[in-house]
Amino acid sequence: MEKIQSIRGMRSVLPEETPVWQWLENRIRNITSRYGYQEVRLPILEPVALFERAVGESTDIVSKEMYNFLDKSGEHITLRPEGTSGCVRTVIENNMCYNTTQRLWYQGPMFRYERPQKGRLRQFTQFGVETFGMPGADVDAELIFMVKDIFKALGVDKHVRLEINSLGTPEERSEHRQQLVNTLCSTKRCWMRTACAVWKPTRCVSWTAKTRICRR
Repeated sequence: MEKIQSIRGMRSVLPEETPVWQWLENRIRNITSRYGYQEVRLPILEPVALFERAVGESTDIVSKEMYNFLDKSGEHITLRPEGTSGCVRTVIENNMCYNTTQRLWYQGPMFRYERPQKGRLRQFTQFGVETFGMPGADVDAELIFMVKDIFKALGVDKHVRLEINSLGTPEERSEHRQQLVNTLCSTKRCWMRTACAVWKPTRCVSWTAKTRICRR
């Protein structure tokens, strides 16, 4: 009889590895709790439409990397590829932001159908935090300090470096987008002029950069 093995890109956590995971999870739980974050446990299965709307149909995650299927009732569902979309859905669905703020954290298995390689599996564990109802920059500073404390608790703070970037104001982003559209529409490559230039110009630049790296 043929031996049944685990699905490619997915592996079991063996007993000798479990204490390491528990050590990691306990440190994350202690620090997030200290900063006032509450744990939320999200469903592993979500509607495909959630990620199409939140992440974007043209992204690699939605178009190439999700485990999609129809269940017995014909509903189009997927194994969650990331946690943010499900967390936002949970907050909205349960009216958790009515006249209040929320600090939430989650961790658990995520799934992406991509080529397995060293350090990258199709089932992986992701930790994330989300804040709601706090529009100021102070919550960004809070998150930076919390992540710094997590890295320190894990003993890797000497090996990481903080780099802060900005997408600019809405006005600056609009001007930047228009300049990208003008540049891409003037190119001789047909696929840039059509699919990317008018639809998702910033995605076009990202895809082009990745293509150049792969060719190298």
